[in-house]
Amino acid sequence: MDMSRLRSLLYLPANRPSAIAKARTLAADAVILDLEDAVQPDAKADARAAAVAAALDGGWGDRALLLRVNGIGTPWHCDDLAAAQTQGFAGIVVPKVDTAAEATDVVKRAVGRPVLAMVETPAGVLNAAAIAATSGVAGLIAGMADLAKALNCGVDANRTPLLYSLSAIVLAARAAGVACFDGVCTEYRNEAAFRAEAGQGKLLGFDGKTLVHPSQVDPCNAVFSPSADEVATAKAMIAAYDAALAQGRGVATLDGQMVEILHVEQARRLLARA
Repeated sequence: MDMSRLRSLLYLPANRPSAIAKARTLAADAVILDLEDAVQPDAKADARAAAVAAALDGGWGDRALLLRVNGIGTPWHCDDLAAAQTQGFAGIVVPKVDTAAEATDVVKRAVGRPVLAMVETPAGVLNAAAIAATSGVAGLIAGMADLAKALNCGVDANRTPLLYSLSAIVLAARAAGVACFDGVCTEYRNEAAFRAEAGQGKLLGFDGKTLVHPSQVDPCNAVFSPSADEVATAKAMIAAYDAALAQGRGVATLDGQMVEILHVEQARRLLARA
């Protein structure tokens, strides 16, 4: 599947049946059953079995079902990757991928499943381009909470200390032609704060955003979907350019702005996403 079409990716603890049942009713583009942070060590095996059962049970419609495995080098990592081969999983989310060598190793053991590599350490940010360029990596996910901890930085409402890292992740993904997703906003009770952060992520170039609560799904889809005005402008841009071509010109104007082929290509991508 084309991961870049995903807008909303909702994390859920794999060992919570009620959350999994609710997720089947939500408008999330993807559901990530989590075996890592959301599951205590003594519950890992049961959570893995529950995730496999949820994948086999189906009922996910057109939602992409992903599995977040435990990190490289943990006691559960290999068993989690084996579980991810279960029919029904569309891909694997791997935390704290620091190097291209780690990405390559994970891809080999993913046996054809697309891998979304989480970039959440200083080494991961510095190696993001090489990780994204690894064959089998379908996208990058920003993990800003762990990164902020590692950087020992503060985080304001504008995520100022993290802007370099966020942009580096987008740049790496675009250079490799893979998807990229913004990190989570933990203020799930504050929709205004979430929309502001999601809007910033869209402005930076992310395809979508990872979520921690069902209440964030609809606002996320709204932010990362082209607006009616954006769709209208894109159509007008294409029409103006086509009219210019018919007159033997390679450049058009629309509302006083120059329209070239690169703008038309962007407009067509927007319409395809819409």
